[in-house]
Amino acid sequence: MTSADEVISRLKSLANPDNVAGMARYGINPEGTLGVSVPTLRGMAKEIGRDRELALELWATGLHEARILAAYIDDPARVTKEQMESWVADFDSWDVCDQVCGNLFDRAPLAYEKAIEWSGRGEEFVKRAGFALMAWLPVHDKKAPDDEFLRFLPIIERGAGDERNFVKKAASWALRNIGKRSRRLNGAAIACASRICEQESKAARWIGADALRELQSEKVQKRLG
Repeated sequence: MTSADEVISRLKSLANPDNVAGMARYGINPEGTLGVSVPTLRGMAKEIGRDRELALELWATGLHEARILAAYIDDPARVTKEQMESWVADFDSWDVCDQVCGNLFDRAPLAYEKAIEWSGRGEEFVKRAGFALMAWLPVHDKKAPDDEFLRFLPIIERGAGDERNFVKKAASWALRNIGKRSRRLNGAAIACASRICEQESKAARWIGADALRELQSEKVQKRLG
């Protein structure tokens, strides 16, 4: 597989309409979706290896699975500001958003900058992308100091009133992942979640309670020591 046409042909041969229907029930946009599983896409990515030019071609097709595959094979070090803005504007499904943010954008040079910038934007999937980056970075950037993530907490707190489902779930996800990284961050995230619970917004109260349930759990507390 060296050309976009070959990759698309293979993806279409793996199409599964039943999977598409199931994905739609979980809020995944069925338009342009073939129903190819993520493990299958990861296997294809392993076969292809890093190929930035192919990644850009696959993204341009607009196919759901081709875009996820593009995130797997692109080179994070070569991702530009222009590319990030172009791709985030194309997000039309939460899973594409999360796969791109968690397999490519969170390793790009502008990851922290875009996490903060996008979390303040109005578009639903752009805002989700900002919070998704905040969720992935504490997991994948092992060398970053806690202070990098502490600065995300006030942003999550300010944005917790967004009632849109895909946004509020990403905000909770970010808060929980930050709070599971270290003992220091756990305390700070619990304090943040407690303040969020006191906001008038129904979404904010849900985010705060959802985060506290996990961050204060015996499992997380035992792991953090």
